[in-house]
Amino acid sequence: MKKTLVTALVVLTALTACKSQYEALRESNDVDAKYAAAFDYFNQGKYSKAADLFESMAVLTNGTARDDTVHYYWGLSNYRNSDYYTAETNFKTFLSKFPRSPFAESAEFLRVDCLYKATYRWELDQTPTYTALAAIHEYRLNHPGTVHAAACERMLEDLNGRLDKKAFENARIYYTMEDYLAARVALRNVLKEDADNIYREDILYYTAMASYKYADMSVRARQHERFLVFQDDYFNFIGEYPDSEYRRELDRLYEKAKEK
Repeated sequence: MKKTLVTALVVLTALTACKSQYEALRESNDVDAKYAAAFDYFNQGKYSKAADLFESMAVLTNGTARDDTVHYYWGLSNYRNSDYYTAETNFKTFLSKFPRSPFAESAEFLRVDCLYKATYRWELDQTPTYTALAAIHEYRLNHPGTVHAAACERMLEDLNGRLDKKAFENARIYYTMEDYLAARVALRNVLKEDADNIYREDILYYTAMASYKYADMSVRARQHERFLVFQDDYFNFIGEYPDSEYRRELDRLYEKAKEK
């Protein structure tokens, strides 16, 4: 029991000393010691401590040859620590202060990645998505030959896919609510605003289904003209997607519509 207690006290003392040493270093004005320690923590993967030390050096290295390095690694430490909100702010400030730094392109891409990681799934507010898209396009414009081209393409595909999904689902909700006239209008508007929506096949299918159901629920005096609208939607669909899995269902409805 005595031996265990002594061992515990030794470990506790060592840990306390270690913490005190780090705190003393963080509060000191010894730039060389802080600089070396910050990179030591960074290389060990202790990004939170590295970020604290780089931050505490930012004023001390202002105007020196180390200035851009300290600011860049401050942001990179937060990025590696998955603190993307703080890292994005770091990189934005860095780019404003050091636009010609050797780290500038890397900082710009990492800022883009931070903005991308701050976006939400399609059901939620897409304002961050538009912010990220704008930043990606600006980055590609500034660096047409970037090594990060493939990563940018993946981000764009994912973000645009979310916007397409949201637009489609927002329109389809009227179909789910059985408001078929509103559903057809909303679905057609989606393609008016974005003809290349990746859900185009589904949108055209639900457009045709909405027009059929709207016609079928109408009073007999209005059915004929409204089934003609369905037939137009049917031909639009099969003209673009003749081999669609929806084809058999729409073919059956078309045959029924011709009898109305």
